[in-house]
Amino acid sequence: MTLSFFDQFAIPHALGIPLILIAIIMPTLLILNPSNRLVHNRLSTLQLWLSKTFTKQLMLPINLGGHKWASTLLALTLLLLSLNLLGLLPYTFTPTTQLSMNMALAVPMWLSTVLIGMRNQPTVSLGHLLPEGTPTLLIPILIIIETISLFIRPLALGVRLTANLTAGHLLIQLISTAVFVLTPSMTLTASMAFIVLLLLTGLEVAVAMIQAYVFVLLLSLYLQENV
Repeated sequence: MTLSFFDQFAIPHALGIPLILIAIIMPTLLILNPSNRLVHNRLSTLQLWLSKTFTKQLMLPINLGGHKWASTLLALTLLLLSLNLLGLLPYTFTPTTQLSMNMALAVPMWLSTVLIGMRNQPTVSLGHLLPEGTPTLLIPILIIIETISLFIRPLALGVRLTANLTAGHLLIQLISTAVFVLTPSMTLTASMAFIVLLLLTGLEVAVAMIQAYVFVLLLSLYLQENV
């Protein structure tokens, strides 16, 4: 049976049931639950310190009104980070390579920021569609362009995350296939390809973390415009 390189992105099924829901739920079980103990262990203390540091850095450019989103953005970051990293393990599935899932995360979050701006400060939100000092003849054209760019934002969020993770997974599979094929006949070339594969895997770990951060960072910037 001939397998395609894109078969790794197909949603696995068991007894006719798609396993994408299990793939999404499982990473949440790895996050430590809060306890009532006065003294935490080192792992939970490290987790709390990292969460506090990340939240503080993320909320730094946002006004006080947007700090209500801190828990939501932190939870979204942990979800994307865990899904991206666990998808690099063998015999696993990466839900964030599915454009449908990424758009399901991007569109509601982006729409929430827009609705908050329209409710709290409609004049300022609508003012983003027309830069100050625009010539009269260019006003209709700029309004159309800014409106299109506004609606492209969620598409850019979802496509960016999908494209980066998909490209990385394809490169890893291509190089690993080359290592497997060349090992019996060209050992030296296969060894060099294996070194490249290790370096690429390390790069993909960094990309998985960076893309989760970029996704949430852009959402926080959209929130800042509407708060």
